[in-house]
Amino acid sequence: MMTAGQLSDWLGGELHAPAGLAISGLVTDSREIAPGRAFIAIKGDRVDGHDFVVGADLAITERPVDGPHIRVDNVVEALARMARTIREGFAGPVIGITGSVGKTTTKEFVAAALGSLGPILKTEGNRNTEFTGPLLWTELRPDTAAVVAEMGMRGFGQIAHLANFHRPNVGIITNIGVSHVELVGSREGIMRAKSELLEALPSGAPALLWAEDDFLSDLVKRARGPVLTFGTSAGAMVRVRNMEADGWTHTTVEGELDGLPWRARVPGQGRPVALAAAVAVGTAYLCGINPGDAITELQRVQLPPLRMEVRELDGVTYLVDAYNASPPSTMAALESLYRGPGTRKFAVLGEMRELGDLTEEGHRQVGRMLRLTGLDAVCVIGPSMPWLQEEYPAAQLVSDLESVREFLRAMEPGDTVLIKGSRALELEKALP
Repeated sequence: MMTAGQLSDWLGGELHAPAGLAISGLVTDSREIAPGRAFIAIKGDRVDGHDFVVGADLAITERPVDGPHIRVDNVVEALARMARTIREGFAGPVIGITGSVGKTTTKEFVAAALGSLGPILKTEGNRNTEFTGPLLWTELRPDTAAVVAEMGMRGFGQIAHLANFHRPNVGIITNIGVSHVELVGSREGIMRAKSELLEALPSGAPALLWAEDDFLSDLVKRARGPVLTFGTSAGAMVRVRNMEADGWTHTTVEGELDGLPWRARVPGQGRPVALAAAVAVGTAYLCGINPGDAITELQRVQLPPLRMEVRELDGVTYLVDAYNASPPSTMAALESLYRGPGTRKFAVLGEMRELGDLTEEGHRQVGRMLRLTGLDAVCVIGPSMPWLQEEYPAAQLVSDLESVREFLRAMEPGDTVLIKGSRALELEKALP
């Protein structure tokens, strides 16, 4: 809880409301306006939030409006100033996480593994942008023990901006993939953009990096302190030695940290959750928590929806992984489907967006992998999918969600279906 006067001071704004007005939180969506919430008016390319301030107890604006408000010169800079001011009063660990694939799952695993320290504040949902990232700090409480901040990348300079107010003292890069490559031109561009997190760490601060990353040596050069690697290779400092599916809902992971074995049963399927578990154990270790305590807490983690979410409908098991898609994440999901239990297995794949010049090759790469999976049938949707179909002619190319629904209506009890595609396709709407 804060007051309008306190919020105005944090923002460096001009207050046009009672200073003692109680504010319980900040929102960026006018549909979330409710008593006690301050509405952030964002001027976008097509919609101007200043047109929706009516009814808000308090608005944060860049121009005068009718009703109680705090006027600032620039909303992005004001929010960063607010977060930076609050952050200055926090002395505990702040973990910054970015990466092309797996950062949200990793964030959830790391936050859980740190649980023995006390209450953990973490980024909720996908609030990892210049507008939503700062709001994390308004939820800081006197008993908060650590903060886990996820950072999204939408071009050069964005992670540097987020790190400027989060001021992490531990940095994690899950991997350098191809997501959002159209914004930075190449995988090397992605590496440089993600490296902004490492470059923002204080001198001597540790970083966790994927041991099998193509860009590991480049990332290590940009680190400002010791590097702890994680992965499945023999050289990984936090090594995953074995992983076994426990039905469709869990994976048992066996690993080693500094010569000491660890074992955890975590929700989710396959390699992605195994690597997230390794990151979590390694992060806890850097924060002074022994692996046993970290694993006790880690096994209570709950994955967010639409990330290999298991849904049972009329005897059919649906693996709904429709939050986002890239070639690495799609192939990881297919590997989990292939290695998991059951006999008849199917996949519905939506196109992978924001791949820029790598769009054709990315879809062909997934098509080539499909030849090895032995799936009973595959349904694909999206303008980029003909490239996949050229590599895997057995794929059934459809043009709309109703056709996907028709494909799914042919499923029988005991079947397993992977649903995977970019968020904009909303493939989960095709489920029965």
